[in-house]
This record gives sequence, structure tokens and C-alpha cells, in this order.
Amino acid sequence: MIIITTHKNTDFDALASVMAGTLLFSGAIPVIPKSINPNVKAFLSIHKDIFQYITPDQVDPDAVKKVVVMDVNKWERIEGLASLKNRNDLEVVVWDHHMIPGNIEAQQVCQEKMGATITLMVRELKKERKIITPMQATLFLLGLYEDTGNLTFSSTTAEDAYAAAWLLERKADLSIVNTFLRPAYGEKQKHILFEMLKSANRIKLNGYKISLSRVEIEGHVDSLAVVVRMFREILNVDAAFGIFINTSRKHNIVIGRSNASTLDIGSIMKALGGGGHPGAGSALLKSVSPDAVEELILSLISGNQISSIQISDIMSFPVVTVGADTTMQKTASILRDKGCTGVPVVDNDVLVGIISRRDFRKIRKESNLKSPVKAYMSRNLVTIEPGKSPMEASRLMVRHDVGRLPVVEDGRVIGIVTRSDAMLYFYDQLPD
Repeated sequence: MIIITTHKNTDFDALASVMAGTLLFSGAIPVIPKSINPNVKAFLSIHKDIFQYITPDQVDPDAVKKVVVMDVNKWERIEGLASLKNRNDLEVVVWDHHMIPGNIEAQQVCQEKMGATITLMVRELKKERKIITPMQATLFLLGLYEDTGNLTFSSTTAEDAYAAAWLLERKADLSIVNTFLRPAYGEKQKHILFEMLKSANRIKLNGYKISLSRVEIEGHVDSLAVVVRMFREILNVDAAFGIFINTSRKHNIVIGRSNASTLDIGSIMKALGGGGHPGAGSALLKSVSPDAVEELILSLISGNQISSIQISDIMSFPVVTVGADTTMQKTASILRDKGCTGVPVVDNDVLVGIISRRDFRKIRKESNLKSPVKAYMSRNLVTIEPGKSPMEASRLMVRHDVGRLPVVEDGRVIGIVTRSDAMLYFYDQLPD
């Protein structure tokens, strides 16, 4: 059994690439996630008989011998097929136009910088002289136009334009394309845009005009990306970011849009645990302070986004630690003398916790200062390995809302990296 699948929140490029894949991989079954873009959902509701597919819950994992992954290269973004991740006997093929590294280990990879993944598929369809129907050409053009902004995004290449021309020659229907790419924009979206404009923070940073805005939302809201795009256009800035604080679901949705070719939104969103393209991207963060999100976005824009620097290059060592039985009074003195905001707690050289200044807020009376640090330390340890990148460190700090990460190797603490250390990477202030 061969299956072809794509990422959650499936957009037209993902859907088009999957359906094009069925023409290239004989007998392959398209598997579309249940979570799909609203416009894609509307399209499929009308064209379900033409573009037939199954959902992940209908797949028998044991029967799958080959999986073709379209428009994504990370397992965590694929819905309902986690059991395939560790299969040694599984043949995996990846087609993707995102150049951000992923964690899907594939035997075959077609990964090139294009405006859309469907452009890569069109190249192969042309090479194999495949005949496509006008309806297939229309879907493929939908995917191409959506991911390139009708060939206007800075990530658009000449090959994207050639692919669009080839699809138009095969009778792709522009009226259908215009109908389904028209964004859903109603009263709820208007209200959010108004709130964004009221709280907009416009600054100039590293040569770019940037605007950030925070808005609280309730429940699920469609077309937030459309709102951010309009927000950027109204303010006439190079890049705009919307931080949508969902109080009921306790998470933040971060969406960015840019028209500056040298400002890679996708790389910024990757640092937040999401992804995207040079001109557009998003991330979902749970239980993270919006202040920390905004700080990291601005720091990423300020500095160098691409580097081979590792945590071992920027961490502080030797590490100031305290024993688990050290009193809170003695610990406070160490923090003050060393100028630290927090230190690892060890027991027989094994990391058992972290104590920071914020933990002293738990102390209610002076006598508590004689208590051992283990009574107040945080045991929810978030650590990092020395070979990881500063970008990964920043992502962990944002996700867990912590200001420092012990660097651990073979179970021992060999260093510590703070938010300030990680920011040196983004500010490009490391010594030569």
C-alpha cells in the first residue's frame, strides 16, 4: 500500500501536490488530514467526487509499505500517522519547497526553493508527459497561486510562472481560482483588525519597518492570516506580526507576513516551533508569555537568522550550582554575589532542579529562609544538549517560559545558557 499525505491545516498547495502525486505514483492512495483550510474545505465539499481521498483514521498502518509526504518535512505536522515514524521497513519520499530542515528521514527527497510545492510536481508531470484534466489543472493552479500570492510574493520564481502558464494552457479555470482564493472576511475578522490597529506598535529595526500587535480572541477564528496581511498593508510596513492570545484554549497563535525579500518569516516562525515561507508563517505556542514571544521575534529580526553556531559555543562555564540541601538564605547570597537570576541545583553532581529569583516569591516568612533549596526549587527541568543550536534554545525558552537552560551531556551539567546568551547569536555579537 502506497499513501500520499501532507500537513495538518491543509492548504491548496498541499492538496494540489497530493493529488498530483497520485498521477506520478501509480496506485497511491491520497490521505488528507481532517484539519484543513476553510477554503480547501469548501472546494472539496463541491469536488469530492472528482478528488477522492481517505482520512488518516482510515489508514491501516501495518499495510503501508511506502509513504510520500508533500509540502512538509516534519513528522509532528502530519496528522494521525505517528506510528509510521519509527518503521525501519518503510520507504519514505519527501517533496517540499520549504528549505527549513526537518526530521523526516527519507530515502528520496525532492526539496528545492520554489514558490510552491506544486511547481515541483508540475515539472515532473511535464517530464513524464502526463495528461491532466482541466479540473486537475485548476486545482494545481489554486495551489500555485495561493502559495505565491498570484505570483506576487518575493519567494516566487521564474519556474512558478512557467508552471502557471503550462496549467493555463491545459484549461485551468481562473474564475474558479478567484472564487476559492477569495478569503472569508466577516464581522469577527473586521473587529480583530480594528483591535490590532488600535494596539499596533510600529518600530524600525535593522533597517526594516516592523509592526506587532496583540489581540485576545475566544475559540476558533478563521482567516487570521488574512487579517494580518491586511494589517501589514494598511500600516505600510515591511513586516507585521499578530500575536493572538486565546484565553479559553490557553495558547498563543503567532502569524507573520512580510513583503521584504531579505526578511525570512519562515525562519522566525521556526524558532517559535512553527514554520512557513520567506513571506509568511505561523506558530502555535501553549502557556507562553506574549512578552517572551514578542521579545524573541524582535531579537530574531535584529540579528543573524542563519548560523552553524552551537550551544557549546555560547554557553557559560564552569557552572555555578548549589546543593539540594543548601539553605534558601545561602542561595540568595550566591545569586546576589554572582549576579545570577537562577542556578541549577545538584545532588551528588546530578541535576535535580533549578532555583531562580522568582522561586523566592513562595517564601512567606523570614524563618523559611533556613529551609533547604530543594523545598522551593523547580523540578520541571528543561535542558539542552551542547550540539543543539541557539535557535533551538530560544524556542525551548519561549515554549516553557524559562530564562535559562542547563547544558547537559551524559547526565552531567557542563554549562548553562541564558536568554541573554542566546540573544548574542541573534544579535550577531559573538567574537570571531
